[in-house]
Amino acid sequence: MPGYARFAPFYDAAMDDPTPRAARVTEWIGRHHPDAASVLELGCGTGSVLARLSGIESLTGLDRSPEMLAVARRKVPRARLFEGDMASFRLEEQFDVVVCVFDSLNHLLSLDAWRSMFRAVYEHLRPRGLFIFDVNTVGELRRLGDEPPWVYDFDQGVLIMDVTFAHDGGSQGTSLWDIRIFEHLGQDRYALHHEQIGELGVELSMIRSSLDPNFVLLEQVDEIGGSPTDESVKAHFAFRRR
Repeated sequence: MPGYARFAPFYDAAMDDPTPRAARVTEWIGRHHPDAASVLELGCGTGSVLARLSGIESLTGLDRSPEMLAVARRKVPRARLFEGDMASFRLEEQFDVVVCVFDSLNHLLSLDAWRSMFRAVYEHLRPRGLFIFDVNTVGELRRLGDEPPWVYDFDQGVLIMDVTFAHDGGSQGTSLWDIRIFEHLGQDRYALHHEQIGELGVELSMIRSSLDPNFVLLEQVDEIGGSPTDESVKAHFAFRRR
């Protein structure tokens, strides 16, 4: 699991707009659990998704990074926030909805860790509660590994990200995201912040089969609303606890 210790201060400025993902979460809650009053977000990061769930009475977030949680506490003061590993968390309560978006699940670097998280989600959901999550597909991680380094200018400086990918020859593949942020300190002075973040890609059929004993699939879509495949950019899922 990544620490995001160096990346946290720049995360919101450098990453994608969270609004579409929060909108999908809100839409699916409205469709499949309109009376939901509590949401737990795993890998909540800086709280950008939680901050957009204004219609939910009780918001809870869990993240491994204290630096990311420090930003979330300022952004979503009404949310309860916990530091912990989403593969093995235990909060001694249940929720109407558990959310894990922004490909946070991919940061667990073994299939055993994914399955451990799925069991923990089941234990923390009320009967017929919703589990909403998304993943980067194996195909997307492979494509990112084939692309040249990505350079992004933002208000605080420059981000350079280089992704490498290795396929295991079966149903999984691992990518390493090498992130360098040159923080602009004024005039021609910059400070370098370096972080490496791993992601695991898993074939969608294996994800579904791992969830099948305890969950019922409600919806699955790709980034443009079609049926997701292992070559899609993203796969978005909504499951109901059995």
